[in-house]
Amino acid sequence: MNKSDPVDNQDRAKREWQLFLFIIIFLFPILSVAFVGGYGFLVWAMQVFFIGPPGHG
Repeated sequence: MNKSDPVDNQDRAKREWQLFLFIIIFLFPILSVAFVGGYGFLVWAMQVFFIGPPGHG
């Protein structure tokens, strides 16, 4: 049992680093673009359908 523990810990540490890098490199940028794009679309839709363009009125 003690022989497999260091190997398991190394595998777990490697997996944690892979997950961390995936989150930092891929997930956060994708979510950032999605949130900013979604907010921009919301503002555009509000201006088109409800409140009109800025300075109008």
